[in-house]
Amino acid sequence: MNNINVSFEFFPPKNKESIESLWSNIRRLEPLQPKFISVTYGAGGSTRENTHNLVKEIKKKTNLIPAAHLTCIDTSVQEIEKIADDYWNNDIKHIVALRGDVPLVKKGKNELSFATDLIKVLKRKFDFEITVSAYPEKHPDSKSIEQEYDVLKKKIDLGANKAITQFFFDVNSYFDYLDGAIKRGISIPIIPGILPVTNCKKTMEFAKKMNCKVPKSLSDMFQGLDSDNETRKLVATTIVYDQCIKLISSGIKDFHFYTLNRADLSFAICHILGIRILKDDI
Repeated sequence: MNNINVSFEFFPPKNKESIESLWSNIRRLEPLQPKFISVTYGAGGSTRENTHNLVKEIKKKTNLIPAAHLTCIDTSVQEIEKIADDYWNNDIKHIVALRGDVPLVKKGKNELSFATDLIKVLKRKFDFEITVSAYPEKHPDSKSIEQEYDVLKKKIDLGANKAITQFFFDVNSYFDYLDGAIKRGISIPIIPGILPVTNCKKTMEFAKKMNCKVPKSLSDMFQGLDSDNETRKLVATTIVYDQCIKLISSGIKDFHFYTLNRADLSFAICHILGIRILKDDI
């Protein structure tokens, strides 16, 4: 199974204490030769500067290909163009283009309201590689799954190269979404987003917010493990391995891991799946 491609997502540290830990996690996964690693914004772009700086540091200090998350809510066209110039001039040419969370109180001029607006600005400036989001179980703001496909098609028409899904636990929801995309002539890669669960309570809260179904069998596996971190890791690895094997058996070869800045689980899962470090990389 060593022909599997992986990518990893990190979020920028909010304080100096987190920086050393973050770089340790990045270095841990670097020898697995991921296709790219992405760096998120915080809610509402709250870690924007940290994201820009981290992406540029990764480009300079590692052999990894960084993909920078970029949101457009409460951001002007001029600001997006400035960011685009900075990234392009620093040889960062892969953007994960997102709308972003709608703030309770808007601060900007509201020039950009959707990811499609952001893609237009980016593509007008440079020929970025554009990755977008996809929602197998429907985005909370969408009225129907049909709207999900319509939005994805618009993103593709504007220049999106591939999509990464919101995390899911029922692989059938991903397969159904993929089948629907194919029937509608959508041919870009739609990479499954994989989330190793270690904190079941927080994951369930976030999953509910994002319209992601959590099977009772999954939550049952974490019963009684609130203070047992090591066993939770073992359970999480088992769940993700099972999920990935089901996807691989149906021909899926690309996976995007939401690491939550903890490399150990993603590393272990990749190792079990046959993605190994070459001796020269150790």
